This record gives sequence, structure tokens and C-alpha cells, in this order.
Amino acid sequence: MTDLMNSLDISAHGMKAQGTRLRIISQNIANADTTPEAAGQDPYRRKVLMFRNVFDRELGTDIVQAHRVRGEDSEFGLKFMPDHPAANEQGYVQTPNVNTLVEVMDMREAQRSYEANMGMMRISRNLLQQALELLRG
Repeated sequence: MTDLMNSLDISAHGMKAQGTRLRIISQNIANADTTPEAAGQDPYRRKVLMFRNVFDRELGTDIVQAHRVRGEDSEFGLKFMPDHPAANEQGYVQTPNVNTLVEVMDMREAQRSYEANMGMMRISRNLLQQALELLRG
């Protein structure tokens, strides 16, 4: 029964990590069109969540955790907007390095991982219920 309880904890950690990932992706999508306020400033930089495996002594196994959020180093885009306050001498404004198509794909992947962990929790819960019924039997 302890192993079944541990599987619930492992799945819960996976769901928490993917939930954090979904929050970061949502921030990226929300800021996909955010431009700088003044010339010389950078626009919003896409954020990426880094995961790490951590040994959990109580569970006796590795669990996944959201480790840190870092900015992605890809190039910013340029958009011709000569009237914008952040436009350079040629009339171009830097735009965020967020590709909404990539963000949507990442969101679907995180959502599927979240759902897979939820499915494991359902299976573990059902097995625990069946074990308790056998013990009562």
C-alpha cells in the first residue's frame, strides 16, 4: 500500500511541475505582442521553465521539480512602426521572441503530461480502494 501512496505523491509532483510550466507558457502568450516603452529597451523575452530530478528521501525515489525560469536567448523580431516611441532611427521596433505556435504546442505537451499524471493518480486511487475492499472482505 505504501508504494501506491508513493505513486500518488510522485504524480502530484509531476502535476505541480506541469502546472508551473503552463503558467509560464501563459505568460509568454499574454506578452507575445508586448513592445518596449522607449527606444533602447528590450521587449518581453520568452521564458522557459527548467526541470530537475530531485531525490525524495521520504519516497525513496526521484521526483520532478520546477527548477528555475530563464529567458530564452533567441533574437527579437523587428516590426516597422515609425510612430512608436521605441522605434529606432530606421523606424523599427523590437518585438518579443515569442512564437505563439510554439507556445501552443508546448502548452499541449504540458497539458498531456498533466493529464497523464492525473490518470496515474486515478489508477493508484482505484487500486488503493480495491486493496481496502479486499482487506475488509
